Amino acid sequence: MEPLLEPSLPIEAELARRLQRIGASHARAALASSLGAEDMVLLDAIARTGAPIDVFVIDTGRLHPETLQLLDVARARYGRPIAVFRPLEAQVEGFVRQHGLNGFYDGVAERHLCCGIRKVEPLGRALEGRDAWLTGQRRAQGPGRAALPLEETDLDRGIAKHNPLADWSDEDLRRYVERHDVPVNALHARGYPSIGCEPCTRAVKPGEDPRAGRWWWERGTAKECGLHLPKIVVEQVADR
Repeated sequence: MEPLLEPSLPIEAELARRLQRIGASHARAALASSLGAEDMVLLDAIARTGAPIDVFVIDTGRLHPETLQLLDVARARYGRPIAVFRPLEAQVEGFVRQHGLNGFYDGVAERHLCCGIRKVEPLGRALEGRDAWLTGQRRAQGPGRAALPLEETDLDRGIAKHNPLADWSDEDLRRYVERHDVPVNALHARGYPSIGCEPCTRAVKPGEDPRAGRWWWERGTAKECGLHLPKIVVEQVADR
């Protein structure tokens, strides 16, 4: 794999410096990868720089087949461990028993509860003992992330949270993927800029907000699952 740091590519050089700085500043940093294009770019850059940053994925049990296939491709391509965390079986069974398999369509509270069980709780386990985590969030992903900082604090866990691609444009992302032949989810080419669970994600139309395909049946709610708004989802879970 060719070196990432190249004087002619300042944005890639800056990403390398950010990752190396994060790796040097924290004893147990980890990338929470959704296997979206942003997270695949970060995985590629981490591999190129050799930054001591672990990688994990949350398998909700409702992911697209294309997403699960990409996990196998990523492991083979980069030759590094990618841990997988899954929801607690008893909690999933409890939700299905009370609300039905697809009860998240019934209301925002039900959807928050499902996300809390399938995503937020596994994230908490994945971050146990960690002193920092990384995400692939970008300001260009929509108005709700327009003020996203490069670094923030996860107040719930008292650890650092880094968004190394916060200031990257869609074009920056595309160029990196093409330049380094980064494997990406096949759904991106089918109109899925943001990919979550299969029943909660659809393709978007040209000109639509990139996150319009997430929980499209909801109106006037934040297009977030709770991974980046943990208090909101945890409170919804506790209220049930």
